[in-house]
Amino acid sequence: MPVYLLSEEPYFPNPSEAEEDGCLAIGGDLSTIRLINAYYNGIFPWYNEGEDIMWFSPDPRLVIYPNEFKASKSLRKIITKNTFDVKINSDFEQTIQNCAFISRQDQDGTWINKDMIQAYINLHHEGWAHSIEVYENSELIGGLYGILLGNVFFGESMFHKKSNASKVAFYHLIEKCKESNISLIDAQQDTPHMRSLGGKLIERRRFIDTIHTLITPENLQNNFRF
Repeated sequence: MPVYLLSEEPYFPNPSEAEEDGCLAIGGDLSTIRLINAYYNGIFPWYNEGEDIMWFSPDPRLVIYPNEFKASKSLRKIITKNTFDVKINSDFEQTIQNCAFISRQDQDGTWINKDMIQAYINLHHEGWAHSIEVYENSELIGGLYGILLGNVFFGESMFHKKSNASKVAFYHLIEKCKESNISLIDAQQDTPHMRSLGGKLIERRRFIDTIHTLITPENLQNNFRF
């Protein structure tokens, strides 16, 4: 199937037209309206610095149902010890910066480039993007960020500077989702780490049908509840 070249209008082709690797389209911009339209249709940007913007919609999709999440025994022990201080939206910019530039095993560089960082900071200021931060002795040592649309949290990235910090952030994301009636977490890519946290693969069509049910004009007004 062809990879579509996007126009100036913030619209996308049907995700069913994506390549086998999930690549659907190229071009466009990272404006708020285009990004929100992308996530609503199960699409997200993923590209390297200096390249044209690439848009993906993988099939199958890795998701996590908060109500089905079961913390491991070791994670529960860490939470019970209450070693870390966890905050929400206390420092989105530092969280995304750390996700972008922290060294990762078997990974050269980052796909969270300067334009992406600024676009998601804009989304944060407008109430769409949110972060969970983990501190130890006032030092930011882990966290995650993502997009909230209605009752769906689209996870983007996480980081840790100390063992288990990102898992603690994820545990608190799960708890916040339960508290706020957020029914689904999109983990995007199938990775061993997300599988270890309870990720499950579902067909893209089922994923998109589900998020269209969970994102309504009414609950879109509640994004600041996070």
